[in-house]
Order: sequence, then C-alpha cells, then structure tokens
Amino acid sequence: MNRLRPWAILACFAALTLPLMPLQQLFIWFWPGMARVFPMHYHRLVCRVLGVRVELSGNPPGQGPLLIVSNHVSWLDIVVLSSVAPVSFVAKKEVSAWPFFGSLARLQRTVFVDRDRRHATGNSRNDMQARLRQGDILVLFPEGTSSDGRRILPFKSSFFGAAEIEGVLVQPVSLAYRGQRNLPMNRRLMPSYAWYGDMDLAPHLLGALAAGPVEVAVICHPPLSLSGELTRKALARHAEEQVRKGVARALHDPGKIG
Repeated sequence: MNRLRPWAILACFAALTLPLMPLQQLFIWFWPGMARVFPMHYHRLVCRVLGVRVELSGNPPGQGPLLIVSNHVSWLDIVVLSSVAPVSFVAKKEVSAWPFFGSLARLQRTVFVDRDRRHATGNSRNDMQARLRQGDILVLFPEGTSSDGRRILPFKSSFFGAAEIEGVLVQPVSLAYRGQRNLPMNRRLMPSYAWYGDMDLAPHLLGALAAGPVEVAVICHPPLSLSGELTRKALARHAEEQVRKGVARALHDPGKIG
C-alpha cells in the first residue's frame, strides 16, 4: 500500500493544481490583490492532500509589509508557510529554471535572487524592497540552504537589509517537523521529510509521501524592526536565536510549541 500511496497523492495534487495554475496567472495579470491571497487557500488544500498537519503558535501575519525569516528544512516548508499567511518567497535564481516547480514559484510571485555573487546582493535587495513597498509579505530563508531539521545553521545577514525601509518589520518563524502519524518524530524518520545535502528531489518527494502524514509546528515570534541601535547583523543574530529556541522547544517538549 505504501508503494501506491505517493502516486495516488501525486494524482490528487495534479488534479487540484493544474486547473488552478492558469487561474492564478489571470489573478496576477488582472487582480493583484487576489494573486496575493489565493496561494494561501490553495496551499491549505495541498496540506490536506499531502497529509500535512500544521500546528500554529503565536501571531501569524495578516498583511505586509513584512519580512519573515525562517529556518529551512524541506521543500514542504513552502506548502506549510504558505498555508498560514499570504506570502511570497525569496529563492535562489536557479529555482526559476526548475521544471514545473519553477512555474509554481513564479505563480507565487517569488523574488529570485543571486546568492552566489556578492555584487548582485544590492540588486536583489532592491527587488525585495520594491515588493515590500507594495505591501507584500516575503519569506526569507537566511541559512541559505536547508538543514537536517534538528539544528539551525548560521543566519546570513545580507538580505536583512531589505527591511531597512520605514514601516517594514522582520518576524522570526520557527519550523519544527515534530510528529509523524501522531507519534513524536525521531532521528531515524526525520530524513524522510528533511531535504538537505545532496538528496535528489524526486526520490525524496516520493519517500516523504510514502512515509505518511506529518505534523509541523509553526512558531511565530514577535516581529522586530531595524531601528535605533539594532543593526542588520544584530537583527540576524537575534532572529537566529529566537528560531533556534523555538525549534528546540517544539522538538523536545511534545506538549509545547510556543
């Protein structure tokens, strides 16, 4: 049965997604306000299809301008975070060229940045600021890559500079994959969901769907602003600490996620 499960889920996902892709493109062209919020409602349905249960703690954002900074565990992070708020993502430019997933990223109005070239950081930051000035909520993964789901990599402060405009707040968010089939997540099962290192996407995706339902804690910490003596680097360090503490609590205390 586990061998059939991922294919059945993918069939349901395709039946849901393919008809809605041209609809979202129409929203982008003719109804920008709906283009912002439609992916949130879509991803709530995707969570049900994939068997992802989101446990929300804290105050999720309802409107921008806001920069969310979160740890990065899996391709599932996109589905999870998009199900709790009307967000767009900041992603490396290579994602735009990925088959199918690149199209989904563009439909969610992703901001594509060049993480490898230092001189391109200023242009990417300007692109992010333009979107923030439009009132968007952007999600940044400041680790720069995904992790094993149990540790937090150092936050890079480069793109925190996008929040150096009046009225923009930065909200740290912790993601913790803490349960599987209503049982606590253990170290053996975590790699079924955490996508990192040199794991290939397609086999990992099928393996995660075969492994079964997963519970993900989303902890929304109080937002901060770049003002006074709080510099970009200091804000990155504070956000990293908040996210690390949130993940540790969620993974080690089954009864508490906030």
